[in-house]
Amino acid sequence: MRIGIPSETKTLEGRVALVPAACADLVRHGHEVFLQSGAGIKSGFSDAAFEKVGVKIVPDAAAVYEKGELIVKVKEPIAGDLALLKKHHLLFCYLHLAPEPELTKRLLDIGLTGVAFESVEDEEGNLPLLAPMSVIAGRIGVQVGTHLLHQPEGGKGKLLGGMPTTERGKVVVLGAGAAGGNSAALAAAGGANVVVFDKRPDRLAQMMNLGANVTALYAYDSVVADEVASADLVIGAVLIPSAKAPHVVSRKMVQSMEKGSVMVDISIDQGGCFETSKPTTWADPTYVVDGVTHFCVTNMPGAVPQTSSQAISAALLPYVLRLAAGGEWRSYQPLAKGINVAGGEIVHPALKGMKLS
Repeated sequence: MRIGIPSETKTLEGRVALVPAACADLVRHGHEVFLQSGAGIKSGFSDAAFEKVGVKIVPDAAAVYEKGELIVKVKEPIAGDLALLKKHHLLFCYLHLAPEPELTKRLLDIGLTGVAFESVEDEEGNLPLLAPMSVIAGRIGVQVGTHLLHQPEGGKGKLLGGMPTTERGKVVVLGAGAAGGNSAALAAAGGANVVVFDKRPDRLAQMMNLGANVTALYAYDSVVADEVASADLVIGAVLIPSAKAPHVVSRKMVQSMEKGSVMVDISIDQGGCFETSKPTTWADPTYVVDGVTHFCVTNMPGAVPQTSSQAISAALLPYVLRLAAGGEWRSYQPLAKGINVAGGEIVHPALKGMKLS
């Protein structure tokens, strides 16, 4: 099969979907791989590194989409990509369609088949293509939140880990999956007092094992409200696979927080789990609501493209090999569950019934 890898076009997005080593495996399996010139530069991979393993470098996105049958990219297509996508394309990327009716309608109008990374689900119910980026986003959430608490950034001026003679900072994490669990682990390792919410006993037990400075609580609405009110940093990592995220933190809860506190919404790709969330970019990442700084960047792992590209490529390769093998891939349940749209129809159950603009 002819596989196309375009450059990412989202603001300050540095990832490339497949690194040279993964492309080498595809070439060894008899597939042709076409890469847009410069697509790997921000991830540390030159065109020459791809050419060395048999990848064909093409000058622009138009050539990638013309040559490719299977288009593998990281983030959802935006204006430039959508103009080049055709009905015959098999698109494999993060789509996050639940909060994006306009994008959904465009893909339906094109009539292509779109398989979303975040919807691929293995036999154990895990999300293997979402997990590595969730881990990275969870860690970035704490790193960014720590920085935004600095007084020059508009924060309250608190060091999360504290020190002798001072109080520790408090971090509240909503959700104890891959993203939230990694946020909690990094915050706890830095010395903060951490409160993690979830509704799964097994995840709460894992969080308790992180250390004596971690409290794991069932996500009762009233208890969430109490803990958020005294938090220095709140990290939202609530996930309903392929569906729009619920608003776990209300505007009233935000108003209860001390001025200069910080909120990081990792769930923003699926619409966000704070009532006050709205998508931002790395070029203009924050805004303030009721004195509380909000960070809601929709491509958080794109800030560390060397790490992110290596991680996502390793997760993707087995699935790309199956897709490239031909029509039989639809009988493979993990990929079948990943189909969001096909032939002008919404396929994924979580998306059916959405209102299209």
